[in-house]
Amino acid sequence: MDGWIILDKASGMFSRTAGGRVARMFKNKKFGHIGTLDPMASGVLPIAIGAATKMIPFVEDLNSKTKEYLFEIKFGVETDTLDVTGTTTHDGGRVPDEDEIRAVLPSFIGEQMQTPPTYSAVHVGGVRAYMAARKGQNIDIPPRQIHIYELEYTGKTNDSFGFRVVCSRGTYVRSLAHDIAQRLDTYGVATMIRRTKSVGFDIKNAVTLDFLENLVNNGGDIKQYLMPTDSGLGDIPVLDLDDRTAGLYVHGGFIQVAHDDGLYRVYSGDRFIGVGTVQDKTLRPKRTI
Repeated sequence: MDGWIILDKASGMFSRTAGGRVARMFKNKKFGHIGTLDPMASGVLPIAIGAATKMIPFVEDLNSKTKEYLFEIKFGVETDTLDVTGTTTHDGGRVPDEDEIRAVLPSFIGEQMQTPPTYSAVHVGGVRAYMAARKGQNIDIPPRQIHIYELEYTGKTNDSFGFRVVCSRGTYVRSLAHDIAQRLDTYGVATMIRRTKSVGFDIKNAVTLDFLENLVNNGGDIKQYLMPTDSGLGDIPVLDLDDRTAGLYVHGGFIQVAHDDGLYRVYSGDRFIGVGTVQDKTLRPKRTI
């Protein structure tokens, strides 16, 4: 079975582990996902299964590059991972009030440079930063450009302060939490991170791993939650082929068509067979299913 599962990943699990468990439920060894979530983080994780993995680059390019997160910060303390899973490096810092917090948030809107956390999957000198950090190696992670589109304070729960952010791909929410605390002249760690939107997929359409596994264990039909392979490609125009030309196309053949130049979703009747490009009235396969 091929297609997409929009997973609501639970906190405490690696993204690849979650993807592997979903793929096994659909009896498919081939899978991929868009946008890795930290083990601590939860929320939207689009998982492509089987042939849908071929569509990942197109889904990423076509849909909004922005992501939305809800997150919480505990002020006055800092860890080496910038979240509550790490080892405490600073404690006893002050806790700002809500008016102070609201006052600094506008300064984060727009393009800026952000340094990823030491414990992250960023490559530094050919090595993942978190692997070097675990070995006690000192690493210098260069900052990179990100964009914060929206950032708002959502209220206090116990000893944590809540926020919502809409940001560009490549933004680390843990680093943002750290930077907000620094701007307030204190320390801070992320106590909760939840992704609610990613590349056009929304948390309201996501299912949990526990739900899927319970469904399988009780003989339910999980296929109803498998989105089609061409999900997320709706902005690409359609090009339909007959049975003969479709057979040529899926084997790499070039097809003469009457369409304008550009990228097309290619179908044979109701069957999606890939993405191709038309140039000078000739359809060329880019990815075939």
